[in-house]
Amino acid sequence: MTLSRIDAFLRVQEGMSSITRASIEAMQLEKLNALLAREKERGGFYRDLPAHLDSLSSLASLPFTTDEDLAHNAPGLLLRSQSEVQRVLSDATSGTTGAAKRVFYTEGDCRHTVELFMAGLGELIFPGSVTMILFPFSGPQGLGELIAEAVERLGARPLKLGAALSYGEYAAVLEKERPDTFVGMPVQLLSLLRVCGHGSLKRALVSGDACPDAVLRGCEEILGSRLFPHYGSREMALGGAITCPAHAGMHLRENHVIAEIINGNGLPLPHGETGELVITTIGMEAMPLIRYRTGDYTRVIPGKCPCGSEVLRLDTVRRKETAEIAALDETLFSLPFVADYRAEQRAGRLHLQILTCGEGALPALDAESDIRPVRPDDRSLYAGKRKVERT
Repeated sequence: MTLSRIDAFLRVQEGMSSITRASIEAMQLEKLNALLAREKERGGFYRDLPAHLDSLSSLASLPFTTDEDLAHNAPGLLLRSQSEVQRVLSDATSGTTGAAKRVFYTEGDCRHTVELFMAGLGELIFPGSVTMILFPFSGPQGLGELIAEAVERLGARPLKLGAALSYGEYAAVLEKERPDTFVGMPVQLLSLLRVCGHGSLKRALVSGDACPDAVLRGCEEILGSRLFPHYGSREMALGGAITCPAHAGMHLRENHVIAEIINGNGLPLPHGETGELVITTIGMEAMPLIRYRTGDYTRVIPGKCPCGSEVLRLDTVRRKETAEIAALDETLFSLPFVADYRAEQRAGRLHLQILTCGEGALPALDAESDIRPVRPDDRSLYAGKRKVERT
């Protein structure tokens, strides 16, 4: 089996001759101590932390960084000058109340992320490929733009479609452009495959939201190939972990992120146990974070990957608050005639809007349901991460 491209990625970016647990952890400790020394010298948000740690295990003695810290301490967290900032990502929306989180990137942060995307995309995209990208395109250094750059550097052609087209428009793209690879969210892919058919599509990378088992099974059955789930967040410069040909978890970007898994009391958990992911972004230039609580839940898969890599692997990642929709996903997306659905709580009552692409019977659900066939002008019922909405 081919070794994960993450190993070659680490060797190139860090100048490492071998990728072993010992060499990875030595590199991480060196970069962590360099970060702590810079933070101490700068006197910003992390000024009270020690300037040096003797071991990676000592990281667990430092305090956590939270969403609230990001929202209220951006100047203190910024380690570079404003003139070096190339991109600012915020979680502000029309419904945001109070301060919004802001994360800053330098040109180097964006370049390093493109190189990670190339490592991940290189497992399924080849020179001459045509790749449909269904992530938002929001301007220079945005997620869609960085993915498209990585695709181009791999010698393939990106179709910069975004996430707002209708099924009819996507069907026209499949017919005219004949893409062989897909990059987007998991449910986007399943809906596209069920409504439009797979056409020329052969392979897919999914990210941006959890990939429920029912969605993964449904996509792989139609495509006839394994999916490549990825994980990232704005706090880690959009790229965090990639899937290798073994399809046995997502290899962590360990030169950029030190990962911890903690329990409900904030104590570290051993590999194999599920808890909240905490990250220390030793590779970020503009805004490195120390022990940031992501609110994402996963586990580190124990042992060496079947591909031979010793780089740590994350299992499926999910937000704690999405447990409710996870159960609905398994029930509804296990039905091959369900194209998409949206769930809302209205005055304490669950309401489902369900789009179908064939005949079949729904199971008994404790919910009010609006069910109709999907139309060519329909679009995805969720613009971003999926959850049970409260109205």
